Amino acid sequence: MTESYNPAALEPPIRERWEASNSFHAPDRPGADSYYCLSMFPYPSGHLHMGHMRNYTISDVITRFHRMNGRPVLQPMGWDAFGLPAENAAIARGVPPAKWTRDNIAQMRDQLKALGFAIDWDRELATCDPEYYRWNQWLFLKMLERGIAYKKTGTVNWDPVDRTVLANEQVIDGKGWRTGAVVEKREIPMYYLAITEYAEDLLAALDDLDGWPERVRAMQANWIGKSVGMEITFPYAGGRLKVFTTRPDTLMGATYMAVAPEHPLARAAAERCADVAEFVQSCSTGGVSEADLAAQEKRGIDTGYTVRHPLTGTDLPVWIANYVLMGYGEGAIMAVPGHDERDFEFANKYGLPIVQVVRPEADGHVYDATEWQDWYTAKENVRLVNSGAYDGLDYEAGFEAIARALEQKDMGARRTQFRLRDWGISRQRYWGCPIPIIHCDDCGDVPVPEQDLPVTLPEDLVPDGSGSPLARREAFLACECPRCGKPARRETDTMDTFVDSSWYFMRYPCADNGRAMVDERTNAWMPVDQYIGGIEHAILHLLYARFWTRVMNELGLVEVREPFANLLTQGMVLAETWYREDESGRRTWFNPSDVEVERDARGRIESARLVADGKPVHFGGVEKMAKSKNNGVDPAALVAHYGADTIRLFSMFAAPPEQSLEWSEAGVEGAWRFLKRMWQNVHDHVAAGTPGAPATAGLSDPALEMRRRVHETIAKVGDDFGRRYTFNTAIAAVMECSNHLARFEVGSDTDLAIAREGWEALVRLIAPVTPHIAQALWQALGHEDDILAAGWPEIDEAALLQNKITVVVQVNGKVRGRIEAAPGASRDALQEQALAEENVARFVADREIRKIIVVPDKLVNIVVKT
Repeated sequence: MTESYNPAALEPPIRERWEASNSFHAPDRPGADSYYCLSMFPYPSGHLHMGHMRNYTISDVITRFHRMNGRPVLQPMGWDAFGLPAENAAIARGVPPAKWTRDNIAQMRDQLKALGFAIDWDRELATCDPEYYRWNQWLFLKMLERGIAYKKTGTVNWDPVDRTVLANEQVIDGKGWRTGAVVEKREIPMYYLAITEYAEDLLAALDDLDGWPERVRAMQANWIGKSVGMEITFPYAGGRLKVFTTRPDTLMGATYMAVAPEHPLARAAAERCADVAEFVQSCSTGGVSEADLAAQEKRGIDTGYTVRHPLTGTDLPVWIANYVLMGYGEGAIMAVPGHDERDFEFANKYGLPIVQVVRPEADGHVYDATEWQDWYTAKENVRLVNSGAYDGLDYEAGFEAIARALEQKDMGARRTQFRLRDWGISRQRYWGCPIPIIHCDDCGDVPVPEQDLPVTLPEDLVPDGSGSPLARREAFLACECPRCGKPARRETDTMDTFVDSSWYFMRYPCADNGRAMVDERTNAWMPVDQYIGGIEHAILHLLYARFWTRVMNELGLVEVREPFANLLTQGMVLAETWYREDESGRRTWFNPSDVEVERDARGRIESARLVADGKPVHFGGVEKMAKSKNNGVDPAALVAHYGADTIRLFSMFAAPPEQSLEWSEAGVEGAWRFLKRMWQNVHDHVAAGTPGAPATAGLSDPALEMRRRVHETIAKVGDDFGRRYTFNTAIAAVMECSNHLARFEVGSDTDLAIAREGWEALVRLIAPVTPHIAQALWQALGHEDDILAAGWPEIDEAALLQNKITVVVQVNGKVRGRIEAAPGASRDALQEQALAEENVARFVADREIRKIIVVPDKLVNIVVKT
C-alpha cells in the first residue's frame, strides 16, 4: 500500500478487475429477494453532464448497498437514441444521424465506465437498434388488431419553407425555429393510441403508488384531468350543438357560444361569408398547443348562426373563437363570461353580454363586469342569482336542479370527461422507428406481416431539414402489398420517441432474446424496485410507461400493471453564473472556472474578475447548469483531476438526492481531502501491524466507547442508505466516526483489533459511494475478495450498550455541571453524585434545597432557595 492517495493510478486497475471478473452481472433468474434499480436512460448527446453524474451515482449507491446486503441486483444501461436532436445535429454537421448517435454512445459509455458504476453492460440496448425497435412495431400491430391503435386526421404545426411538421417546442412566437416562417396549422392523417380508454384506471391506481412522490402523483392526476359535469345540447335549425361543462349551475349566465375555427359550423359560415373565411384562414397559422392558444390574443368573429338556450329558449349567437380547441370535446363551448376568465376577456373585447349568476354569501363583494376578480369562479359559499327558479341555490343544489331539468327535456346528460387526449404517435421525421404500414391503391393501409419485421430504417441518409429523406429513398418506399401483391409504398412517418422509452425497462432482463419482446426473465425482475429521474419526466414519460405496461399486461406479455414500485426524482445541479453586458444589453456568460472571486469572512461576494483579462464581471445568481448560461462543469475533466470517487462523494454529500445541489469547488476539495485522510489513516493503521482476533470482553472504557461509535455508525448508515436515502447524513456519520477512530489511541493488541474492526466497517460503509478507494483499502486491510462480496457490516447490539452516560446537572434550571454515570443508575445515586460535583456544589453552597428533580439517564435539577 502506497503512503499517498493517487486515484489516477489506483482507479483504472480496479475497474479492469471488475470488468474482467464480470462483477456486476445480474442473474437471469434472481429469486424472490431480487432488486431492480434503474435510472432513466440518457439521450446520447456525446457528453455526460453533472445531472447525469448525480443521477447515476444515486442509482449506483443504492445498487451497491443492496448487493453488499446479499441481494441480486439489476442495474442496466441503455440509450434513448432516436429523436429530433440527432437530426438537428446531423443537419448541422452533414453526417447521418446514425453515425453521430453511435459515436456518441461509444464516448458516453467510456465516460460512464470511468465513474465506476456497477452496471451490467451485457444488457446494454439502444432504441435505434433494429433488434429493439422491431418490438415497437410488433406491439403497434397488436394494438392495431385490438383497436388500441387507430388512424385519424390530426392538426399539426407545418413549416411551409422546410415542408415539414414541427414539434410544439420548435414553434417560437408562431414561427418555425429554423426558417423563421409563419407556422401553419394543417390536418394530416396520423396514428393514435387510445390511452383515454385507460384514463380511469391510470388515475385510480395513483392512490396505490405509495412509493411515488405526492407531487408527481398530483401532476399526473392533473394531466389526466377527470371532470364530472354535463353534456348540454343547444338546438339550432338543422342540428344540435353539444358542449361539455363542469359548471351547469352557471347555464343561465351563458350569453354566446364559441366554436373552434375547424368546427363544421365555422366552415359552413366561411362558405357563405368572405370575412368569416378570412378569419378562419388567419387561425390556420401559429402553434397548436394549449400553451400557444392560452398565450395568444383572444380573437373571434360572429358566424351569423344562433342556437337556442335549452332552458329559456333564448337565441344565443355562435362565434368562432381562436381559444377553442377542436381536439377537446366537440370543439365548442358555452360561454359564460360572467364566470370564466377567457370568456370574460372575449366578451369585453367584442361587446357581448356579461351576466352575473353567482354571488358570494358573504357581504362586501361587488361584481364589476369590466374587471376580472378571482372570486367570479367560486363554488364554495356562493348562491345563484339572475337564474330564475334557481335563484338562492348553492353550487351543489344548483348543479343538481339544472341537471335534472336538462335531463327531463332530453337536453343534457351527466358525463365524466378527461383532459387526457389519445396519444398521437406519428412523426413526420426521419430518425425514428418506422411505422409498419404499407399503402396500397387497391387495399388501402395494410399492416406489415409479422414475419417481415422489422421494417428497417436506412442509416446512411443525411437529412437537410426539408422533410423526411425517407420520402425520397425509393429503395425504402417501394414494396409489394402483402394482400394483393401489387406495387405499393411504405409509410414514411416514424413513431414518437416516447414509444421507445415506454417499455425499455422491460427489455433489459431479456435483451438477448431475438424471438420475443419479453420473456419469463422480465417477470422475474419486474416491477422496477427503484426508478430514478428528473421531475421533468413526471407526466408524459411516466404516464406513457404506465399505459404501455397495461397494454402488455392485457396481451399476456407481463404480469405487472404498474412498472415502477418506487420513484425518486432527484434535484437539479446548480452553479453560479457570471456575465458582462454590452451597450445593447446583450449578455456574455463566463464559466465559473474562468472567474476569480473575492469573498468576505462569511463567504459573501465582494468582487469578481475574469482571469483572462482581469476585468470585472457581474454575478448572475445561482442557476441550473446549462449551456445557455455557460455554468456547466465537465465531469470527465473533474475525474481526470480528482478521480471518480471524489466527484461521487461530493455529489452525494452536498445535498439529499431529491433536493437541488449547488456546485462548489470548495466542496469538491473537501471531499478530496477526506479521501486523502482516510487513505492515510488506514495506511498508518496497517503499518502498525496485524492484530489478532478482536475481543469483546474486558475492554477498556475508550475501547468500549470506540466500538459503540462504530456500531452506531453501522446502524445509522444502513438506515440512511436502505430506507431514508439521506446519503449526505450517512457520509457525515462515516466522516465523524473516521475522525474518532483516527484519534483512538492504540496501546495494546486488543486496541489494534478494535481499530481494525472499525476501519474494516468504515471502508465497507463508504464503499457504495466511493467504490475504488474502498476496494483498495479493503485489500490493504488483508482481504482478497471483491468488496461487493464482502457483505455489509453487521451490528453488534451488545456494543451499542453504553458503559457510561452523561447526565446534565442544573441548579434552578441553569446548567451548572455534567456527571458520568452508569446507565440506569438510581435516583439516589444520581442525586448524590450531582451534589458532589464541584461546580454544582459551589452554586448550591449553604442554601436551602427545596427539591431535587431527577430524570433518569438525562437530567438532575436542584431547586434551591434564592
